[in-house]
Amino acid sequence: MVDGTPHAYWVILATFLVAFVLALLPLPQWLLWARPEWVALTLVYWVIALPHRVGIMTALLLGVTLDILEGATLGQNALSLLVLAVLSLTLYQRLRVFSVLQQAGVVFVLVGINQLVCQWVQNLGGAGASSLMFLLPALSSALVWPVVMHTLRECRRHYRVS
Repeated sequence: MVDGTPHAYWVILATFLVAFVLALLPLPQWLLWARPEWVALTLVYWVIALPHRVGIMTALLLGVTLDILEGATLGQNALSLLVLAVLSLTLYQRLRVFSVLQQAGVVFVLVGINQLVCQWVQNLGGAGASSLMFLLPALSSALVWPVVMHTLRECRRHYRVS
């Protein structure tokens, strides 16, 4: 463990568990299309904040777990979160100096790419959406990004995760 913080991995794991619960929480039918991508948002935050702890392998494990929990095609979320992690790792130094609004714009693009990869895999299986409504979670994720970022930052500071 780095810097004498043995609870660091448990804090990160707990935030991902909360993201899984939020991702699977039942919503009314009219709100299902606009559900933010909680796991993707949490992954982006931890990759930006601690790229030496959270990265590609974490994204792969989270994606397979999300595939199993959602009953999606095995590898759909794994591939999309893998792409998301690689892009976040590529951009993390720039994202750290962006304002919250600029970060929300980048998160919109990142989650949009995540959704496009998921849609591509679904289209290969013949179950893709026929409209652009599948991009609505990118917008809702960008809107909740400031809250997610500040909440996870406070959690990281409170538990001294580094």
